[in-house]
Amino acid sequence: MKYVFVTGGVVSSLGKGLTAAALGTLLEHRGLKITLQKLDPYLNVDPGTMNPYQHGEVYVLEDGAETDLDLGHYERFTSVKLTRKNNATTGQIYESVIHKERRGDYLGKTVQVIPHVTEEIKERIRAAATAGDYDLLITEIGGTTGDIEGLPFLEAVRQLALEVGPGNALFLHVTLVPYLRAAGELKSKPTQQSVAKLREIGIQPNILVCRSEWPLTPDVRQKLALYCSVPLEAVVEELDLEHSIYELPLLLQKERLDELVVRSLRLSLPPADLRDWEAFLQRILAPKYRVRIAMVGKYIEHHDAYKSVSEALVHAGASVHAGIDLLSVDAEEVEKRGPEELLGKAQGIIVPGGFGHRGVQGKIEAARFARERKIPYLGLCLGMQIAAVEFARHVLGLAEAHSTEFRPDTPDPVICLLEEQRHTVQKGASMRLGSSQCHLVPGTKSQAAYRALSARERHRHRYEFNNAYREAFERAGFLVAGTSEDTKLVELLELVDHPWFIGCQFHPEFHSRPNAPHPLFAGFLREALRHSAQ
Repeated sequence: MKYVFVTGGVVSSLGKGLTAAALGTLLEHRGLKITLQKLDPYLNVDPGTMNPYQHGEVYVLEDGAETDLDLGHYERFTSVKLTRKNNATTGQIYESVIHKERRGDYLGKTVQVIPHVTEEIKERIRAAATAGDYDLLITEIGGTTGDIEGLPFLEAVRQLALEVGPGNALFLHVTLVPYLRAAGELKSKPTQQSVAKLREIGIQPNILVCRSEWPLTPDVRQKLALYCSVPLEAVVEELDLEHSIYELPLLLQKERLDELVVRSLRLSLPPADLRDWEAFLQRILAPKYRVRIAMVGKYIEHHDAYKSVSEALVHAGASVHAGIDLLSVDAEEVEKRGPEELLGKAQGIIVPGGFGHRGVQGKIEAARFARERKIPYLGLCLGMQIAAVEFARHVLGLAEAHSTEFRPDTPDPVICLLEEQRHTVQKGASMRLGSSQCHLVPGTKSQAAYRALSARERHRHRYEFNNAYREAFERAGFLVAGTSEDTKLVELLELVDHPWFIGCQFHPEFHSRPNAPHPLFAGFLREALRHSAQ
């Protein structure tokens, strides 16, 4: 088993996750069976209870684990299907250590960070490495070198690298080489100091991946190699991407990053054949068409809050040769200014998931605007629920219809709490989570998009469509197009008299991949293109 440990220095948000994912792309295309893992130093057990403004998107895995958004990058850039073994937090580590101490597993010893916490971290790394028939594990350590909460993780990977021996592990350090306009030059000192911090811990990076706005000059490369004790060829330039994150594997291949890793780990592998990746990228960079999609949400100021949704649109756009002009629309602004001004030029409207009452009325107005104007609509999770509320109010005449999430005393609860959720007190990891089977109704647009009679989809919600209203909805033309495996829960709703008005209770964005876009996103964009041609 081979290990690559990815650390970061100088500042946060450097793109360690994307770098790890792009390296995974290159190594997978060289024939290695790889998997990836994220170690997050925060004390939360998982990000499921975090505010999207704080953390960005919560990415849900097949087994229901609520994880960091970097795991979305890992799955989109490679063929791996990850599980809860691929993400660990300080909260999980300490929770496990304390449970073991209470059971007496440590036989009365004083429980300490070293060796007990570091051993727990190493166990999590080994568990991810041995979860399948893998050749190599890429483990990203979250945070920035020097953060106090990250020290146990760095110590753990230092120990593990020694245990597996030379040629079986390497350290890749992602760092910032800033350009100071006043001085008119790139500065290597922040990287030098970041590497010095790593050395204090006992880690010598093997490869430096240098984030920069400007190309590294030969002098800067030589200085970094000299003062950071790495070979000159191991100073890898990673410039800001001009057009798409999917350029990154090709950029890093030009810098020979994968060749450096392969040689360092004493492997003999053919070069990566990235023709499929290049073809996908070309469809993004040179589309035949453009399509304007309005995404109506409540966290639009935070770019990462809807990361999987925006990437799923890119994937689907590439499949229909369309570039996406994404209009991020604040749902509260729709409430204030009305939908016509903000959504009138949209060729498709998408309402993603979310929690809390803020902006809900704006989303309802967006759904009504799409329904009445025959604009293609795709509702994801809450986006399906608010479409149901809108339909109940303005078509069925149930003026006070609502979700009990937002109005517990509504006389017409078309959306209500799952029965098993009624006595739930704990917030974390207590929703309907993970992958389950969806039965598709033959003859519906949804079933035609999937070209199948069933599909597995990932969920993250507490509230469901109330079956007491199912007959009334279907009589009025809002059909149930998909149900849970036992047929009790409504998974898909679609309007009959509309070119494309579909809401799904699950999160299809988590299954979208560059060369395998999700059928609902692809169908939505095809219809949006037709709408734009009218």
